[in-house]
Order: sequence, then C-alpha cells, then structure tokens
Amino acid sequence: MANVAVIGAQWGDEGKGKIVDWLCERAEIVVRFQGGHNAGHTLVIGGNEFRLSLLPSGVVRSGKMSLIGNGVVVDPWHLLKEIDAIAAKGVAVSPDNLRVAENAALILPSHGEIDRARERRRGNNPIGTTGRGIGPAYEDKVGRRAIRLCDLAEPATLGAKLDELLRHHNALLRALDAPEVHRPQLEKSLNEIAPRILPYADTVWDRLDQARRAGRRILFEGAQGIMLDVDHGTYPFVTSSITHPAEAAAGAGLGVRSVGYVLGITKAYTTRVGGGPFPTELTDAVGEELGMRGKEFGVVTGRKRRCGWFDAVMVRQAVKVAGIDGIALTKLDVLDGFQELKVCVGYRRNGATLDHLPANANVQAEIEPVYESMEGWSESTQGARSWAQLPALAIKYIRRIEELIEAPVALLSTSPERDDTILVRDPFAD
Repeated sequence: MANVAVIGAQWGDEGKGKIVDWLCERAEIVVRFQGGHNAGHTLVIGGNEFRLSLLPSGVVRSGKMSLIGNGVVVDPWHLLKEIDAIAAKGVAVSPDNLRVAENAALILPSHGEIDRARERRRGNNPIGTTGRGIGPAYEDKVGRRAIRLCDLAEPATLGAKLDELLRHHNALLRALDAPEVHRPQLEKSLNEIAPRILPYADTVWDRLDQARRAGRRILFEGAQGIMLDVDHGTYPFVTSSITHPAEAAAGAGLGVRSVGYVLGITKAYTTRVGGGPFPTELTDAVGEELGMRGKEFGVVTGRKRRCGWFDAVMVRQAVKVAGIDGIALTKLDVLDGFQELKVCVGYRRNGATLDHLPANANVQAEIEPVYESMEGWSESTQGARSWAQLPALAIKYIRRIEELIEAPVALLSTSPERDDTILVRDPFAD
C-alpha cells in the first residue's frame, strides 16, 4: 500500500482539507510537513464546520494520529487556540492523538510584527502575505537563530537564545519604524506556555519510521499549492516554504521512498488570493459569479479570492514539476448552469505562443490566455456520488481536462460534504 502525499496543484485553496479528511478514513496517520497557520482548511462534517489552519485534518477523525513535522513553523499560542476551538465543537485533541516535532521552529510575536511591517513598507506593491510571521520564521530557521520547540524545555538557556534572535529582530523593526521587542516579556510568555505545549513534543521522525516499518498507512498533508512554492511558483508572489511533495519526506523526517502516490488537488476553475500573476483571471460578472457560488473567501484572512477559468497549462506544469500521479478535482458543482465554459490551453505574448508559465515575473504579467470553449451543462452535479449521476457534458469537461493536464482524475468532489466524493482510483492502493 502506498503512502500518499496531498498537495495543491494551483495557488492553494483547492479544497485539500475535505480531500485529506476523506482520505483519512483509509489512513492511520496524518502528518503536516510544511507551512504554518497561514493556510486554512474548511471541513464540513455532518453539518458542522471545522476551520483548521495548523492542525492536520486528521484530528477530526477518531482513532487517527495527527503529526506536525519539522518542516512546519509553529505558533504555539495559535496551536493551543485552535485546539481549544475544535474542542468546543466536541473534538478532543491531546498528546494521545497529536504530536509535534521537537525540532520544529517556533513563530514568535515578533515574526508577525516584522511580516506586517514589511507589507506596510511595500505600500501599493505588497506580496500578499497573511502577516502571521511565516516568512520571517523560516528566515530565522535558515539563519540558524530560530527558537525551536525543544528549546522551551531548557529555560536556563532560553534567555541567551532570545538575546541572539532579538538582536536581529529589533534591528529590523527599528529599520521598519516598528516598536522593538522587550525580551523579558517574551521570555516570560514562552515560559508560561511551555507546560501546555511541551506535552505534545515528540521525535516525530522516529514515530513515523516505526509506523512505516509496521506497514501503517501515512497521509502527508501539504499546505498552499505548487504554484506558491518558493522555487517553482510565481516568484516573488509565493509562500516561504517548499510546497513540492518532495518536502513531504524531508519535512516529516522520512526517506524519499516513503512517499508513494502524489495526489494533486485542483478546482474545476482557478482562484488566487493576494497579488501576483493570474493569466485566466476574470474581473467581469462571470468572475463574480464564480466567487459567489464557490464562496471564495480565504479561511485564514477572509480576503476575497480572485477567480478565473481553469488554467490547464499551469496545472500541467504542476503535474510535471511535482510528479503528480493523479488529481482530485473539486468544486465541479460551482460550474453548474454556465452555458459556456472556457479552459486555458496556451499563453500568448508578443505574438508568440507559450506552452508553460515562464519563470520571469515581468513575462508572467504580460502573457494572455489562449482559450478553448466548451458547452456547459444545465443539470446539477451537487452531491453526486457516482459517474452515473453526472451529466454527459460534465464528464466531457472532466475528460478534456485529463487530456490537457496529462494526468487522470482519481477523485471528484461535488460539494463540501465529506461523502459527496466520487472515487475513481484509490491512491492508497497503488
């Protein structure tokens, strides 16, 4: 049985939460391997809505172990707040079903201050970060000055480590005309939270190795999407982590052969939050209609998402770069009732046709989509749970997408509800 890595094949917000939750029924362990609390997942289970941003989606399933790997940057205050929030909805989270890598880097309040101050300084040209300190936390991790979860267990040396970190942070804050951080207060806050967060600390890599050797099914849950990857995305309008499925192994503490099947999640249309290029973006009534039907607002920030037609060129590039074996196509029901649908099959710039999204940001901003039009369907696909319940024109649309992106549809989602899913090919069976 293959271990499965789930990643976004667009710019994030593809509906990974529901797909991961659905796959959790077949998995025994769910592990987050990158990102932080800047990416939200919405799960709808029996009429109850759960909004998660740092916790693995597996926490809402009883009997599953959820792990946060070393590749994740962790805001300990937010983690406890999220645990309390879902506990209020009847989901118990404890060290019995959640563990956090002891070597995970922490997000401190000053990281958020730096993040937001930088965005303010950018004025009318922001990157579009969530302002939650993810990027600055990764900078400190690479700069070898991060405070890690295991450091909270050593209060005698924590102060000296904070001094080293804040020499850097306060210099940045001064340059950004932002208030500096008072080290004693920060140290006090960390010492106060340590007894609550340290029980979750674990050698996650060892726990996963034991699970792998025992043949237990592992589900690797990615955040954001491949087109937000710091290397392969639309740089500089990207996230600060590696969203590529290869990070599933490194960010969890396993060998590369531990990841078997790579499942890419993609909407039946395209959305993006924040700045950056978006070749198929629609700023007309059709774009507004897609946003309204799809309830396209960010789970974490509440920001309105930009909407457009399905970009097969971009998704095909994601399939090739990330080694995606199959895709889960979500929100097909949002397209119900459109008389005409369009799919981007190429780009045009200065009279030349391109078959991929170039790396240069200036070129990305200048390209125009080349569309192929398809007839829409009038029937409803919402809640369909088999191919037989889908309109013929909807199936035709799906098959054309498969041809264009050069990858098969393994799963099809027709509503936010967990069970409104059509299984074409079980990723765990490969």
